[in-house]
Amino acid sequence: MAKEQRTGPARRASDQGRLGRLSRERVLAAALALVDREGISALSMRRLGAELGVEAMALYRYAESKDALLDGLVEALYLELEEQLTAGADQGADWRAGLHRIARATYDVCLAHPQAVPLLATRLLAVPLARRPAAVLRDHERVIALLRRTGFDEATASAVFRAFTAWLLGYVSVELRPMVDNPDETDPAFRLGLHRLSPKELPTLRETAAALAERGGPEGLAAGLDALLDSFTSGSPSAASG
Repeated sequence: MAKEQRTGPARRASDQGRLGRLSRERVLAAALALVDREGISALSMRRLGAELGVEAMALYRYAESKDALLDGLVEALYLELEEQLTAGADQGADWRAGLHRIARATYDVCLAHPQAVPLLATRLLAVPLARRPAAVLRDHERVIALLRRTGFDEATASAVFRAFTAWLLGYVSVELRPMVDNPDETDPAFRLGLHRLSPKELPTLRETAAALAERGGPEGLAAGLDALLDSFTSGSPSAASG
């Protein structure tokens, strides 16, 4: 009987926080803000509850587990991407321009939330297609539908989708890799920690490190994407014409 009293309605944790009643959107926004500030390791139900001014148990109505909360962060990133794409929609753009627009918006969202970007790999590696958040599935649909409307057959559209996704997420991951060893150093060599790299074993890496530390930016993203798409359109007049 005592156990029933602890789990019954009378013991239900309130979802009235310091900013008002909770919603899934508010919970995910607070979780993303926490991760932006302190990284994924800082995120827990207890810490998020404290941020929102509620007991941790109240959050389980919006994310049933820590994994579900992490999936929610992926959802939040894709919802932000969706907002950007909707705000700047250009229905008259050809398929290449459409892919470039999606890539640039994704790049911008990722650079705005670098601490959450690793989840785009770790969580999507763990979650089957049909169980991914709706915003993620809509992104998949957006890209594949664009390719099919262009004239690519199912197999080629799938191949382009995989290559496009791999290039985009891979490029962002390389852009966000930490390179600076000591941000307080003014000397470039010590700032990058080149003294930690063996000149005998790693001479080429030491020589190239300063260039590697520079981001490729949107220009590098676009150039690589064009090179990738060229490999699929050569010898395919209908697709190449857009």
